[in-house]
Amino acid sequence: MSVTVVQPSATARTRLHPMDARSVEIAAGFWADRIRLNRERTIPHGLDRLRSTATLDNLRLASGYRAAADSSGATFPFLDSDVYKWLEAVGWSADPALVAAADDVITLVCAAQRADGYLNSYVQAGHDEPYRDLSWGHELYCLGHLIQAAVAWHRALGDDRLLTVALRAVDHLPGSLVDGHPNIEMALVELTRLTGDRRHLTMAARMLELRGHRTLPGADRFGASYWQDHEGVRDASAVAGHAVRQLYLDCGAVDVAVELGDDRLLAAVRARWDDMIRTRAYLTGGVGSRHRDEAFGDPFELPPDRAYAETCASIAGVMLAWRLLLATGDTCYADTIERTMYNGVLPGIALGGTRFFYTNPLQRRTHRAPGGAGPRQPWYPCACCPPNLMRLLSSWDQYLATYDDSGVQLHQYTSAEIRTPRADLRIGTGYPWDGRVAVHIDRTSPEPWTLSLRVPRWCRSATLTSPDGTLAVSAGTVKRHRRWQPGDVVELNLDLPARITEPDPRIDAVRGCVAVERGPLVYCIESADAPVRTEIEELTWDPGRPLTPVPRPDLTESMIGVDVPMTGGLTAGAIPYFAWANRTTEAMRVWIPRLTEPTSWSPGRPAAS
Repeated sequence: MSVTVVQPSATARTRLHPMDARSVEIAAGFWADRIRLNRERTIPHGLDRLRSTATLDNLRLASGYRAAADSSGATFPFLDSDVYKWLEAVGWSADPALVAAADDVITLVCAAQRADGYLNSYVQAGHDEPYRDLSWGHELYCLGHLIQAAVAWHRALGDDRLLTVALRAVDHLPGSLVDGHPNIEMALVELTRLTGDRRHLTMAARMLELRGHRTLPGADRFGASYWQDHEGVRDASAVAGHAVRQLYLDCGAVDVAVELGDDRLLAAVRARWDDMIRTRAYLTGGVGSRHRDEAFGDPFELPPDRAYAETCASIAGVMLAWRLLLATGDTCYADTIERTMYNGVLPGIALGGTRFFYTNPLQRRTHRAPGGAGPRQPWYPCACCPPNLMRLLSSWDQYLATYDDSGVQLHQYTSAEIRTPRADLRIGTGYPWDGRVAVHIDRTSPEPWTLSLRVPRWCRSATLTSPDGTLAVSAGTVKRHRRWQPGDVVELNLDLPARITEPDPRIDAVRGCVAVERGPLVYCIESADAPVRTEIEELTWDPGRPLTPVPRPDLTESMIGVDVPMTGGLTAGAIPYFAWANRTTEAMRVWIPRLTEPTSWSPGRPAAS
């Protein structure tokens, strides 16, 4: 049994196989620090919030631990999912202290299940009837998260308490239903992979076939596309509607496609993905530009200040990209995972690990209307993002590398030890601040095998040094096939100059602007780093002077910032976008205007003149 979030069956049509989490240890550096922070501060903080808010109240009501007279229960129908996501995070962490702390929560979940197997504490607390409100009730969505938590506890800990509950709850389902919020589909496929019972895969496939026929009531509010119920999963050529729903749906579609060998379904998902990345994804990898329905906008509708870019949507994008990488072997998906993790996911959590962003705009104005992007919050009434962050960070070691019949593929770079039947690898790097990645072969089988390393698309200059010599390499995958010896070293050197990125001119909101990037990181300018007595809206980039990387120990010990030249001889400091709003939450912008010619505008004239 492999310890992995996604474990395609032996007959699944995939190009790559995920590494067992027990064979990967992130030893030091950037990601080790964040995983440790997640384990020591973020996950315990999550339990405190689950206990101090109403999140557990419905489970207490359903279990009989609290009388109805003592509490009316929580008011949101999806709060069970936050409990399950938190439990999944604990499962993948396999930390003994966290596992012990979760015992009472698991006991509560087990006690809340009805004798017939049904489990949804919002319904059981008297707020609704089973399966009556599939559009907004989130019943199957919550069940999907319960299954995913059960998978984590079974695979990582050998604990089947949650699995027993999940299997009974699935058996209660009255045939194939369509839930307003997809998630159950990928969970059911994983349940088949875990148990071998193909009924769950069949149910997931049937749910996909039922979607797209406008069967969900309530379409008058946002339209059928909000639920991806406007076209069939094989027919829709573009992403639509609520961003998280779309990406979770496509995760399930990939899982079904590879298990059933359904090439048409996989091709449809890939087409939607390509359309999203090309026309609807922010520079950070975030998606979703509309606040009203948390949805994708029109092609190239990507306003920086009004970006919704929900943290959960970025997490869903990583989940889908991982499945597409396993299915196809195409490193473009690993590139997107890297961009999204650093710039779309990590901004959702403060450097201290206990405050969160729900939305992630790329601009915050100095003089702004009330509301908007305020400081990160310790929790939210709708707290889907914090526990989602916890579970992804707990399982991040599973996303670093894969294997196939030819050898081992390294996709994400961090100091780590990776043990495979073919070889034991030890990776040392200061990534993302430093571009040197050294892979040490500590043990190897005598047969030749292939080591593959990803050269990111952002990299314009790189070299690879191996026992075969040194050569220049370009973006994509570089492979070395040979009979390795213990002590061999392969060194990938990625050039990391700060660089200017220009937007697609079809993005009206940032036409004429530039962004600063270095390596995999998107940078931004905050008020705290603007020239004295200058508002960031007054700054324009000066192309006549170079960008200068500079240490930023005021934020973290190893962080590298960039000094950005501005017109008028000014200089502004840029920091990685993921680190913004960790001092004060003032003005910020990713896209900087580029003044290309003199203008006749002057103070006092209308801005649009």
